[in-house]
Amino acid sequence: MKNYKIYSLVFLLTLLTISCKKDFLNRTPEIALDDNGVFADPLRAASYADAAYNYMINDYARFNDHRGSTAQASDEAVSGNSESSVTTLNRGLYHDHSNSASLNDMRDVWTRCYAGIAINNKVLARMAGVPAATVFPKQRIEGEMRFLRAFSYFELIKRFGGVPIMDKEYSVNDDINFPRASYQACVDFIIADLDKAVTLLNNDADNGASNYGRATKGGALALKSRVLLYAASPLNNPNNDKAKWQLAADAASKLMDGTSAGQTYALQSTYADILNMASSPEYIMIKIRGPRAIDGILADYAMSPGSGGAQGQMNPTQNHVDMYEMANGKAITDATSGYNPQQPYLNRDPRFYANILYNDQAWQGKKIEMWSSTSSTGVVTYGKDWNPTNIIYTATRYYCKKYWPETYVRLGGTSGTALINYIFFRYAEIMLNYAEAQNEANGPDASVYKQLTDIRARAGIAAGANNLYGLKANMTQDEMRLAIRHERAIELAFEDHRWYDIMRWKIGPQVIATPMYGMNVVKNSNGSFTYTPVVLGPNFQKTYTAKQDRYPIPRSEIYKSNGVLIQNPGWE
Repeated sequence: MKNYKIYSLVFLLTLLTISCKKDFLNRTPEIALDDNGVFADPLRAASYADAAYNYMINDYARFNDHRGSTAQASDEAVSGNSESSVTTLNRGLYHDHSNSASLNDMRDVWTRCYAGIAINNKVLARMAGVPAATVFPKQRIEGEMRFLRAFSYFELIKRFGGVPIMDKEYSVNDDINFPRASYQACVDFIIADLDKAVTLLNNDADNGASNYGRATKGGALALKSRVLLYAASPLNNPNNDKAKWQLAADAASKLMDGTSAGQTYALQSTYADILNMASSPEYIMIKIRGPRAIDGILADYAMSPGSGGAQGQMNPTQNHVDMYEMANGKAITDATSGYNPQQPYLNRDPRFYANILYNDQAWQGKKIEMWSSTSSTGVVTYGKDWNPTNIIYTATRYYCKKYWPETYVRLGGTSGTALINYIFFRYAEIMLNYAEAQNEANGPDASVYKQLTDIRARAGIAAGANNLYGLKANMTQDEMRLAIRHERAIELAFEDHRWYDIMRWKIGPQVIATPMYGMNVVKNSNGSFTYTPVVLGPNFQKTYTAKQDRYPIPRSEIYKSNGVLIQNPGWE
């Protein structure tokens, strides 16, 4: 475990950050301000509490600053530039990864979450002594601290399983080398915090514009839904206890009832701009990411080099592309779907066009070009958005449209104005949480079908003669399970869900340790294209064995625990 010196450092750094950004401290230079000084002043105490939000995971690209994401670890995408922080995950070398990069999904998350928990615990311990003031609304702040502590613990257990529970402020003399609590004990602790938070937090409608982005009752109920869904899933519920599934279904239903959160959420009318709205009836809790500079997540990650991008690393796989059904709701493997492998991008699920950039697509006043062409004399030329001799171009012949709003034009254009928000929770996820849990607890009843048909209707899939939007009538529980998992893969694509879904469902060997495909595109002399799916090279193939259902606890934490922390199986 982290020792108390780390928490003290976090505290001092927080104060330093506050004093640099705003003159909250306004104190004489060289005069140290201790904890008592901070919590004797409501403004300083409120600023300290606000700093806890900085420890939330709040962007999609984080494996190595702005060049890698969970999408590239899953079957959604590969990293075209073969960044080491992603390829080590591809090969299952998690220890190498967690000790070689400062920003990643293992060591950084462990450190970040416990640092945030230390702030939550300190505020909860000290807030009773803060003088009454409108700037320090104690009820709301207690609710926020409990929500944020629950959020951090969930981010830990979804990666590592049971972790040490630290539930109070510790002094420098306390022995905090705690053993790992069981997964269920952690879940119980998280749910207790969330249940209390729901009684303390504001409704969305009462939060006000100045508090937008803070935790609300809706956020706490949404997190509870997710926590209980994961707790009921095969990884954490090996005996398939139906009662756990029922708890998860009930938690989602409570948020959907329109009264418990003091807010009625609904699907946004459009899907294509789901990351890009300043507000939406679908948003439960988001991190608004304002207009960004081209450099960073756009140039290094999403943009094609032919359009001015520097890296072009976010490359959706053919495996993911093939999951998009036709606009009639039928799978492309269905002989009656109308799918033509030589016109592979025609009449697909409209969410495909929102999420994926593909060859010959109109984009920013021109066409995306990911083809090769051989002249009659044997001269090979390449489209502007793909070149196999340069590793910065896409490895799959796809780019991620969801992370690259069309307003971001680098060559002869502007830096762009669209938001690319990080969505903590949106209503479609809660609907899918309910559908999955209700199906597992009680089978595919009408309420399960309704969640999927509503989502597919919003997507723009044709209703069909039976108004099931391509879904099969009278599905078995097993068939519905597959339909729900498929719907999550498409609806929540690239939103930081798929990788963890694969882990909790224990399906990594089937969907990750399988050949990763791209598309070969040849431009013919008459201007038409020939499309052939191809297996990607060895650098883009991935390993997944059972031990990868849990991350290893960072070695540095194991070493300094004096044998108290026990490593996850297979990572010793």
